[in-house]
Amino acid sequence: MHASLEKLRKFFRLEAENKYANTAVIGGLAKILDFWEAEARNEGLSEDLIQLVASRLRDYQRLTPTSRADTLKGVWKRIQGQIPDAGMPIPVYSENQSTQTTASPAVTPSTPVEERQAPKPKPENNEPRPAQQPRQERKPTPARASSYPGAQTSQTPVALNANLTVLQGVGPKNASSLEKMGMFTLADMLYYFPRRYDDYSQLQPIRSLMYGQVVTVIGQIQSVINRPVRGGKMQIVEVIISDGTGALRINWFNQPWLMNRLSEGMNIAVAGTIEQYLGRLVLNSPDWEPIETEHLHTNRIVPIYPLTANITQKWLRQLMDQVIKFWAPRLPDPLPESIKTSAGLQSLGEAIHQAHFPDSQKALSEARERLAFDEIFYLQMGVLRQKRDWQSVVGRIFDVPEEWLGERIEALPFTLTGAQKRTVDDVCVDVGSGRPMNRLIQGDVGSGKTVVAALAAMMITRNGAQAAIMAPTSILAEQHLRNFSSLMTGDGLLQEDQVRLLTGDTSAGDRASIQEGLASGHVKVLIGTHALIEDPVVFKDLQLTIIDEQHRFGVDQRAALRAKGTNPHLLVMTATPIPRSLALTLYGDLDISVMDEMPAGREPVATHVIKPQERERGYSLISSQIEAGHQAFIVYPLIEESEKLESVKAAVDDHERLSREIFPKLKLGLLHGKMKPDEKDCIMTDFRDKKYDILVSTTVIEVGVDVPNATVMLIEGANRFGLAQLHQLRGRVGRGGGESFCLLVPDHADAAENARLQAMTETNDGFKLAELDLKQRGPGEFLGTRQSGYATNLKMASLTDVSLIEKARNHAQKMFEIDAELKAPEHALLSEALERFWGRSGDVS
Repeated sequence: MHASLEKLRKFFRLEAENKYANTAVIGGLAKILDFWEAEARNEGLSEDLIQLVASRLRDYQRLTPTSRADTLKGVWKRIQGQIPDAGMPIPVYSENQSTQTTASPAVTPSTPVEERQAPKPKPENNEPRPAQQPRQERKPTPARASSYPGAQTSQTPVALNANLTVLQGVGPKNASSLEKMGMFTLADMLYYFPRRYDDYSQLQPIRSLMYGQVVTVIGQIQSVINRPVRGGKMQIVEVIISDGTGALRINWFNQPWLMNRLSEGMNIAVAGTIEQYLGRLVLNSPDWEPIETEHLHTNRIVPIYPLTANITQKWLRQLMDQVIKFWAPRLPDPLPESIKTSAGLQSLGEAIHQAHFPDSQKALSEARERLAFDEIFYLQMGVLRQKRDWQSVVGRIFDVPEEWLGERIEALPFTLTGAQKRTVDDVCVDVGSGRPMNRLIQGDVGSGKTVVAALAAMMITRNGAQAAIMAPTSILAEQHLRNFSSLMTGDGLLQEDQVRLLTGDTSAGDRASIQEGLASGHVKVLIGTHALIEDPVVFKDLQLTIIDEQHRFGVDQRAALRAKGTNPHLLVMTATPIPRSLALTLYGDLDISVMDEMPAGREPVATHVIKPQERERGYSLISSQIEAGHQAFIVYPLIEESEKLESVKAAVDDHERLSREIFPKLKLGLLHGKMKPDEKDCIMTDFRDKKYDILVSTTVIEVGVDVPNATVMLIEGANRFGLAQLHQLRGRVGRGGGESFCLLVPDHADAAENARLQAMTETNDGFKLAELDLKQRGPGEFLGTRQSGYATNLKMASLTDVSLIEKARNHAQKMFEIDAELKAPEHALLSEALERFWGRSGDVS
């Protein structure tokens, strides 16, 4: 058996022996997830199984001993279902020491009689019938740690924890299919929202129908026939309906059972898209229902849900209708009435009902606003709590004399921009405030963030403390070493051996020397990659941590570096401009400095889109720039050609062609991610030292390369990149002043009209491009490990909706000012829902 499962079983058995007191692990059973999830993934366990275990254990502490027993038994049963050799099941303990729990999940002593008689959906005759299973008592499944606001509170009806098999027509097979869609309990169904809606609410008389319309038509059946076509390989049920204004033919393919459901004289409503056949209008395979019944599938705004195999839209819609009607009104609403009133929001139950089965477009809009508000509100409450927690910690005060700072700035080989000066002032205030600095510097490529970081490090080291700078790649770390060494060493400053580099390639001898210097306090500045957070690295007095390209690090990695010191000051930097809506939402716990000015002498990079057949023009520009003494980059999306992406050019293959056919008299270097670190470093150094005229590369040069002599970048397959990435690549040229060029070459001519590529030609403003990228590609381009998790869990909110974000943020701030701890009785449900939304505490940013 897998080692991770063996450990899990041992913990479960120990918990059973302790009568489910949550004492098998110090701090609670959920603590094992800190190491167990990674081990399980390494052993190849399925992600859905890992997520099942994680979600159950995170909620374990809130359950009664009986529910804990049921939870662990249910988890192990699921494990055995996927991995037969998982071993014997764990023993089960209940409060009366019996080995079974017989209470039905939907009928408990505390469940009202009306809940015991909840409507149970029945399968339609024209839907696949689930296998009939004998009804049996089942144990409740504890609600999962849903990320959705207000999903569970202490007042949530217990019956919502029930497995879906309590519903009529949902047997184990259908329940398994629904679980693949993320629905394990009745509560999950409430928050499984449609992916889109078809508006069939506008009835149309048959005589006014037009080709291509999406309509609902009501009429009386005039005839019903079933005829074979294609030599009997297909059957068509053909129905003619009339509404007094005209007649319409309707076809259903390979559904012969409809002959038993449809008859002449029957009144039906049909909904679909009007098509045309031999000059006559027809409806093919529309949704339909008798007009005597409530119009669930037609004559309304119809929800369209994400599906999986063996689940049909109509069957799921009927199931949803029964559950939503009964349970949505019974949900407690965690949001205080004062907020709902001032924000103009409807109740949670009404919002959920209208989000599934809206009465009108207006009702749907209001429902989505309420649910989206909740998501941003809860996100903001957590962010504000993190900021408060951080500010409540005591940080060492570092005095920065104006005279000293002025001398340091005056000694720089260039003049600081206004944005740089403002950011330096912000840092001075932070380190002298008595609380740890928690600042994000966001600035475009080449805006001078490194200089600010170096000045911040000087403020710390002049008082004898230490600073650490962590970069995502060894290339960037080495560049920082050169920059920091040139700025921080010399007369009256640090010695060269007090600024050191630590990466995975650092020799054992140098590593030992660095560790000794850190422990003694001689090494004042340590620059490196993930190697900085390894256990052997121990600082004597770490008081400043700087994270470069912060979105490339996970929360745990950033926390591990901070843990090397005692409440050290934190400065995080990113060259990816962050849209305002994202900054408000996900970085609200950070103080933000925006560096939106470029150093003097830097001209905008002239950007052009050229079609693949015009590539020779790009080569000519490169040749002319090299003749003028400059250098060029040619960037590719792939390292080597892929069979799946035959049209996409690759660096290795084109390097040979370019060297042989296009630039035979020039020197071309090759750089890509599969090279060993020392090989990359050698190529980078040689290119910087002008031993190569052209560097053929993958996106490994997106960060880290600083070659002032490079004036041209040609990007192949440019349509495959996001705007944020294209902008960062473009920022690698023109760093030495003077005119520079970026040529974007898409895979094929049609892609030359790509909106992203055209946007690149219109502006060099990274913040404008970031806003556009957010709208087109979502938040993933801007987010780190933890942030992307929260962003993708937002089911209704859009991170581009600045007005809603500001509205929710303002109400969160007011609530935080009134009752930051949510201790007031009227805020009890709000507190529970907030804890549930955030789960285990941790940084967003």
